[in-house]
Amino acid sequence: MGKEKTHINIVVIGHVDSGKSTTTGHLIYKLGGIDKRVIERFEKEAAEMNKRSFKYAWVLDKLKAERERGITIDIALWKFETTKYYCTVIDAPGHRDFIKNMITGTSQADCAVLIIDSTTGGFEAGISKDGQTREHALLAFTLGVKQMICCCNKMDATTPKYSKARYEEIVKEVSSYLKKVGYKPLRLPLQDVYKIGGIGTVPVGRVETGVIKPGMVVTFGPTGLTTEVKSVEMHHESLLEALPGDNVGFNVKNVAVKDLKRGFVASNSKDDPAKEAANFTSQVIIMNHPGQIGNGYAPVLDCHTSHIAVKFAELVTKIDRRSGKELEALPKFLKNGDAGIVKMIPTKPMVVETFATYPPLGRFAVRDMRQTVAVGVIKGVEKKDPTGAKVTKAAIKKK
Repeated sequence: MGKEKTHINIVVIGHVDSGKSTTTGHLIYKLGGIDKRVIERFEKEAAEMNKRSFKYAWVLDKLKAERERGITIDIALWKFETTKYYCTVIDAPGHRDFIKNMITGTSQADCAVLIIDSTTGGFEAGISKDGQTREHALLAFTLGVKQMICCCNKMDATTPKYSKARYEEIVKEVSSYLKKVGYKPLRLPLQDVYKIGGIGTVPVGRVETGVIKPGMVVTFGPTGLTTEVKSVEMHHESLLEALPGDNVGFNVKNVAVKDLKRGFVASNSKDDPAKEAANFTSQVIIMNHPGQIGNGYAPVLDCHTSHIAVKFAELVTKIDRRSGKELEALPKFLKNGDAGIVKMIPTKPMVVETFATYPPLGRFAVRDMRQTVAVGVIKGVEKKDPTGAKVTKAAIKKK
């Protein structure tokens, strides 16, 4: 017996009439999941009701009652298989009162397919504040679906047909919304690095954003070292992928233990890889300092797993903690209770991100005299491109 195929559940989501059922029905039909006679019967019934395009959608509508109303209600289950997976499609309905169905159905899904109506007006309705493209994407994310495929449907009905400009406009808009929802690139700050006999180098840490999986080519910031992930483990079990919140160990190829340290950050080399911060601007609140803090102050910053001395290069403004309004430009010092915007320069290479893009890597505590002196969030980062970073053979092969 060969290795059993992995089961995955796919939920299909999107705005009303974006073409979820039709697309899914067509896919399952093409993959031989439906008898040809059945589709011919559907075709005839659809023509009789003047809804010719519904024939594929009916593949998914098991309930006769739904057919007459022309909308999908209950979550219908259909199966097909690929070379690697057994797939079950959960067709989630698009009408407003069906959100609760979606909540019961989506939560068992491993992956979501978001169908987008590309027609003029159709896309805008879905992505608008009240549209279901937004709502479904947010729901899927909240319910733990961290992988999404986006499909631009009805491209034959754009003006002109199959308009590249329209496609690019939709990709840009949807990408920026999904990023806001939380489908972010990988960030995994290392807590430790082990050398394990017979396996090799195993960095350990918690996935803060994104996913990590075997076969992925990762770049470690701040050095830019790039290599392939051989395997990912959690609690001594092999994982096909690890999600945010998972504490994992992962085995990397052709990398010595000394090349990685606590505080380094693993990222996907193809998706906004982590880089060294040349300097960054933060909003800081002084909580517990006996004196005054001025330019040149160099305490230790605890940010994610890194623990590095950082110089307060310039106090840019003093601000009101409550309103955020500027009280004074270029103040000489900050003292207890004050808040300010500060430009900071790390004394050693380190990776930080803005709080807006990667929250876990964008907040920090300032430690001095064995206590927390201040806390802050990072507003902006100027990054350095790595020079002469090592790219292992395994990573080059993958490219």
